[in-house]
Amino acid sequence: MYRIGVVGPSSSVQRILNVANEMEQEMVFIPFTYTEAKEVEKIITEHDKQVDFWLFSGYIPYRVATKTISLDEKSVYIYSTESSTYKSFMELVYSQGRLLDRVSIDIFAPTNVAEGESVKQLQKTITDLYLKTFDVDIDTEELFQFHYDLWEQKKTDGALTCYPTVHEALSKAGVPANVMSPTQIEIFQTMRIFFEKIKTSYYKDTQIGVVKIEVEDFDSIKEKMEKTYQVQYLELRMKETLIQLCEKIDGSLFEEGNGRYTIFSSRGAIEREIQALKEKTQFLSLEANTAVSVGIGFGKTVLTAEIHAHRALQQSKKKVEHGIVIIQDDGMVVESAGQEEELTYSYRTDDKNLLEKLKNGNISVKTFKKIDALIKKMSWSDFTTKELAANLQMGERNAQRIVAELCDIGLAECIGEESQHNRGRPIKIYRLK
Repeated sequence: MYRIGVVGPSSSVQRILNVANEMEQEMVFIPFTYTEAKEVEKIITEHDKQVDFWLFSGYIPYRVATKTISLDEKSVYIYSTESSTYKSFMELVYSQGRLLDRVSIDIFAPTNVAEGESVKQLQKTITDLYLKTFDVDIDTEELFQFHYDLWEQKKTDGALTCYPTVHEALSKAGVPANVMSPTQIEIFQTMRIFFEKIKTSYYKDTQIGVVKIEVEDFDSIKEKMEKTYQVQYLELRMKETLIQLCEKIDGSLFEEGNGRYTIFSSRGAIEREIQALKEKTQFLSLEANTAVSVGIGFGKTVLTAEIHAHRALQQSKKKVEHGIVIIQDDGMVVESAGQEEELTYSYRTDDKNLLEKLKNGNISVKTFKKIDALIKKMSWSDFTTKELAANLQMGERNAQRIVAELCDIGLAECIGEESQHNRGRPIKIYRLK
């Protein structure tokens, strides 16, 4: 049974729990309430290991949390739309018993497009709308002062705020105010998608995972050793290291001989211990005084996972620095897994036009996708073949050939040149189309 941490102001958390308890009985919901958004940092730090997923009442607590710790796919927030803004406005109007023509409103600066559009629509409805955007680090006293000053100057008839504490302070000061909150249907829709995400995560987590490990030139290592016992001792030390790894990932070790090993486990266990796998691989490399290649494959069946692991191992062996290569069940490839230079791309595409162009240029889908993924990861607006070669661990001539072919088939273009020296050819600058 999954444990879901629900984070938000007490009123928002209660609304979420009411909807959750009506929808799902296979999960345990643990409430974590706060008064000020800055408290979220402490909540996440202290309780992250106690829950499987996080559900936030809105974008503000979610943003605070992601600044504290990387939550990846284990979190979601209630997504507000135009309806929630109008609901909050109409509640304010109803509480005052008259139409309000002048309103102040505060919203989080990097908020979603829907919320931004809802403010534009509200501007068309009322005469004067005073807007204040803010970041997570803002002092709520500043927000209170923004609304209160406008009210004191008789420029507004009421205020809409994202913070319950600001709402309470404004109400005490006599300012007509309402806190903006999502509608019931927005909570329901977000949670329905969230539950599907959790179930998908479960099936993904329990997929078969196969790790293939190969010590390079093991035959040469044996030949250099003077006694058979030395080889056997080396194999025992290596096996001990791998058994320790198996303990961490609940895996089963199969020894193929000649420095080749296979570990069977689950995808979730392997992904959670990718750093441990990296460390054990480095230890094996030092122990054997040679490079060690690692290929990991995921799949719904043992056969599929093994095929992916074998392909990943071959790819790892081709890389200069070897490293861990993963091939997932959906065809996604992860190179240098667990390292800063980790790169994720696909070797599949259903774009017939792209396939035809790549075929004409004699370039594989994998090569193009890898280049595209690198450019996006590095946030390059343009690139040189030298940069491409350095980051993809290929020769510069090979990079020049590939880029020239991409230009020929219309997938890249030369946009300029740069000259760093008085002599020699200028360096060409390229961009993918």
